[in-house]
Amino acid sequence: MATNPNADGMVGILRDTIVALVRRDGPDLSARQLGVFLTCYLQDNAHTVRGLAAELNVSKPAITRALDRLGELDLARRKVDPMDRRSVLVQRTLKGTGFLRDLRGIMVEASGASKKSEAPARRAAHG
Repeated sequence: MATNPNADGMVGILRDTIVALVRRDGPDLSARQLGVFLTCYLQDNAHTVRGLAAELNVSKPAITRALDRLGELDLARRKVDPMDRRSVLVQRTLKGTGFLRDLRGIMVEASGASKKSEAPARRAAHG
């Protein structure tokens, strides 16, 4: 089975990032929780439970459970939409913004480590 070096490198960065998140003191998020968190923090539009469920193609109860955990960790909060009281808006928090900054730093480190380990392999393959 042929592999794609770029894809392998990205998977390695993902692995190193997840391992670093698990090892550090701080929130340990599931893939779903991380997906909800990143969607809320990387896209500027207003997010609702209904909208997140549609975008991520998961049920509203699954989004609610993920938001419950993010709320416990103060990474996101919910607020009733004043324009439509049936709708719940997801808001960012200062702690969530800090978590995103830390996550970016971890990924930069993982990316740098990945590039360093790829260089000798490339030299050996061409040498």
